[in-house]
Amino acid sequence: MAYRTDLTRALLATALAITACGAQAQDMPGAAPNAPVAAIADAPPAGASQIDPARLAAARITVDHVFPVGTYARLLGGPLGKLMDGMMGGVGRLPLGDLAAICGAKPEDVAKMPKATLDDIMAIYDPAYHQRMTVAMHAMMGEMGGLFEQIEPGIRDGLVRAYAIRFSLDQLDDINRFFDTPSGAAYAANAAQIGMDPAVMAKMQGVVPLLMKRMPDIMKKIQADTAALPKPRKWSDMTADEHHKLALLFGESEEQLARQAARKEKAAGK
Repeated sequence: MAYRTDLTRALLATALAITACGAQAQDMPGAAPNAPVAAIADAPPAGASQIDPARLAAARITVDHVFPVGTYARLLGGPLGKLMDGMMGGVGRLPLGDLAAICGAKPEDVAKMPKATLDDIMAIYDPAYHQRMTVAMHAMMGEMGGLFEQIEPGIRDGLVRAYAIRFSLDQLDDINRFFDTPSGAAYAANAAQIGMDPAVMAKMQGVVPLLMKRMPDIMKKIQADTAALPKPRKWSDMTADEHHKLALLFGESEEQLARQAARKEKAAGK
């Protein structure tokens, strides 16, 4: 019974990780999320100076059509938000055994799992589970909106370079003339969102059950392919200098890390 309770908590943590991973990254010692974002937004496209300026100018017109300023805000406020809501709903409807397989559980353990879904369990543990997850997801999407607003200029510059490299000046001019037509303008206005159309998403969500069935075999293949690699090192395998470096990286004392390592090794030995 304790095993099932612990596994249920682990599965819940897996589902919550979809919304929590961004927040956890900001909590890491020494994290400075704004610095790399600013660097991405301000950095010129690599090799841009080697491309014909006329092609870059034409490519910028193309990008203004297919990825105008504010594209990320529109995606996050619409298709992506609906997609994430759908993903979370799909996770809740999966049998616990399927979720356990994703978490790397052994096939024999998966076979012992009940047929209940995460939704079934959470209806008892937390009746407000769906509302809580929806609020958390929307909060994360709101925060992501500010992040993508910062990086969007850099992304647009990268797209300009990509178009300028892949298309000649004549081709870019042809593309831009098409975008100046009513049909071209209609296509450009929907280009960034068309891949997230409900019709497309419905088909993509059909991959999830197939992936769940394949996951145990995928995990076995990964284990086989990595079997020849050296095992991850333990605390006891490291030098005093490496202990010191890790303590600095984690922002904790060597004694704290040593105690944590001893607990993990003891638990792994059970």
